[in-house]
Amino acid sequence: MSEKRELRVEKIKDGTVIDHITAGTALAVLRILGITGREGFIVSVLMNVPSGKLGKKDIVKVEGRELAPEEVDRIALVAPNATINIIRNFEVARKERVKPPSMITGVLKCPNVACITNSREPIKPTFHVEGEGENLRLRCYYCGTIMSREEFLKQF
Repeated sequence: MSEKRELRVEKIKDGTVIDHITAGTALAVLRILGITGREGFIVSVLMNVPSGKLGKKDIVKVEGRELAPEEVDRIALVAPNATINIIRNFEVARKERVKPPSMITGVLKCPNVACITNSREPIKPTFHVEGEGENLRLRCYYCGTIMSREEFLKQF
């Protein structure tokens, strides 16, 4: 007797579905979006779901909320293969692949304690985004310190 395995998650009427998130990073995506569970949005989080393309992936569905461009840029850092699906009236109104920005400002802290961004100067940390896919790294604009993906994931 074969057992049928089925994954059931309700469709959302209006909102955002973030698909093809790197397995194990859905919680970082929720932190980027500032979702704690107390906002009132219906949120579905699927982790380590089988994927033909990635092996395993995570999925986040947020009903009643569309993402701002800066949120999409941050998601691209932690999930460079993600797709953003904007849902309206149960249908995909727009679908786009994330693309990491060339620079990111004011989001992460430079790990170099001697960096000017860690002083009392009113300078926002700015990083050049280098590499691609899972090999992204960030280079501080001011001191040149390189942050690996694992290092910047800890800050989200």
